Parts: sequence; structure tokens; C-alpha cells
Amino acid sequence: MVMQDGGTVDVRPGPGPGRAAPEHSGAYLATGLCLTLYAGVLGAWTVFGITQGDGSTWDFVEGLFNPGASLTTQILGPYEWSFTVAFLVIAGLTLAQRRVARSAALLSGFVLLALSLREGVGLLHAAYRHQYTNDPLGSWALATRGLGVVVALVVLFSMFPATERRCDDQPPLAGAAAPDAQWRRLSRICGVLFLIMALAELGWALRDMTSGGTDTGRYLRGVVDGSVLGALDLAASAEFTTVGSVLVLLILGVLALRGRREVRGALLVFAALELYMTVRTVVWLTVSDFFNRSFETTEGALSMATTAYGLAAMTSVVVLATGRGFGPYESLRPEGVRAAAVGREGWL
Repeated sequence: MVMQDGGTVDVRPGPGPGRAAPEHSGAYLATGLCLTLYAGVLGAWTVFGITQGDGSTWDFVEGLFNPGASLTTQILGPYEWSFTVAFLVIAGLTLAQRRVARSAALLSGFVLLALSLREGVGLLHAAYRHQYTNDPLGSWALATRGLGVVVALVVLFSMFPATERRCDDQPPLAGAAAPDAQWRRLSRICGVLFLIMALAELGWALRDMTSGGTDTGRYLRGVVDGSVLGALDLAASAEFTTVGSVLVLLILGVLALRGRREVRGALLVFAALELYMTVRTVVWLTVSDFFNRSFETTEGALSMATTAYGLAAMTSVVVLATGRGFGPYESLRPEGVRAAAVGREGWL
């Protein structure tokens, strides 16, 4: 902020363009605390699984990236592990009042709400409810699901109204390069990469559903009904993660293609999650020696092409989303600040 009083120019730093408006500080604080709490609960389940399993801590660490490294059954799966880290990162950004965390927090809230609704559908079945009663950890698992509902609702109801008005974004100063064209271009590139990835994953999902050994009805039921698996499990099912991934890629891809700057945080978080899962796939293909046999069939070649594209595309989105072109004033140059501070007589 630049003010001129007589012959004196007072240059005072205004609020950072990347920070949330002061009136939204309560929403960001509540979101950060809730996500930290839920990440702590998931971390506790992870530690419990390590202590109760037959493997060592190193086996678990190796299993984070190598699906075949440990035969020890974990209570949570790789998606839960990655979301635990994501929740902590998003919580840190919201506690720091960073605008970029808003869309990432909303994405987390929707994921938790979808998991809760799926579990609620499963609880409509008496046999599934009895599993919570009979299992020694059933009450703790149910408490975790209940906490997920509370956290999801708090995050969604807190962050949805925490929008930033366009008038809050000051116009670029004289001599500064306008950033709109740059961040829109980067956003649209991310959107195209997401949409292509969504179509690829959708194609493989349709292939799985239409293959002879898959019950399509049961597959679709597994997306929305937690009782289909037939066992109490805190880890998300393959059906839910596959369909959920396709939907998120499509929604975020469309929003990014439209140049919505507020979607940056969600793009970054979900691209990082997809990149982690792709890296696990690459490690598994390497240790299983599938690379040497991948081009023996058309399906194997397509699978390798999809994996390679996912690795390159998600890495690109992570790099682009963390770049300087997305921010509203990342392109400001010192010349623009100096030009704005020049008085009518041409001196500072």
C-alpha cells in the first residue's frame, strides 16, 4: 500500500495476496484443527496396524512404495496413508491462512463425506451392523467413521462461504505484467492432463466391469455400499477408489480447463496423490518383471502406456500447480512497484 501525504510517501505492506481475508480466519482455523485431528486418528490406526502385524517398521516403510514388499495385512491402505499426509499438509496451509488451501480442504471434505455416506448405506444392512458389535475394534472403527462425518461437515460448512471477492484482488500496478493469461494457460494445461487421465482410467474401469469374471452390479454396488465387501474394513474398496478417482479427475479437469484459479490447491493435492499411487504401480511392475513382458499383448502395452502417461501427467500438474504463474500477483515486478510510488513531480 502506497500513500502520499504532502511531500512524504508512506509505503506500508498490505495483506499478502495469497492470504485469506481476515473475516475468514475462523473458518480456516476450524478446518485446520479438524483435519489435524482426523489425520492424527488415521496415524494412530497406522501405528496400531504396525504394532499388531507380523512385520517390522521397515517392512511397513518399504510397503509404502512396494505393494509386494510385506505380507503383513494393514488396517489402512495406501489411499488412507496418502490422505493422512495430505490432511496434515492442508491443515498446515489452512492454519497459515493460505488461500490455496481452500479448494484442497473442500476436496478433502467431499471425500470424507462420500466415504461416510457409503458407510451409512452399509449400516442399513443388519449383518453389517452386527460386525461392528462383534469385532473387538468395531466401536473404534465406528467412532472413526463418525468423526469423519463431523470433520467433513465442519470443513464444508466452514470453507464454502470463505470465498474471496474479486474486488479484494487489487489490480496489477503500473508496469507489472498481468498474470491472468499466464495462470489461465497453466490451469488449462492441467485441466487437459486431468481429463485425459480421467478418460484413461474410465476406459480401464469399463473394461474391468465388462470382463467375463466381473459382476457389474456388485461392482457398482461396491462404490456406494460399504457392506458389499462382507468384512469390516477401514480401507476404501477398489471400486470406490477407482470410480472416485475418475469423478475427481473429471470435475477438477473441467474446472481447471475453465481457468478457475481457486482450484489450484485441489489440483496440487490430488495430482500428488495420483502420482504416489502411480509410483507404487511402477515399483510393482519393476519387481514383478512385468516390464519385460508388457508388450507381448495389446492390453499389456496399453497398460504400460497408461502408467507412463499417468507418471508424466501428474508430475507435470504438480510442477505447474506449484509454479509462480498461478498466484494472482506472482508476476509483479519491482518496476511496477516503483512506478506506482512515483509522485506527480516524478520523484519518490
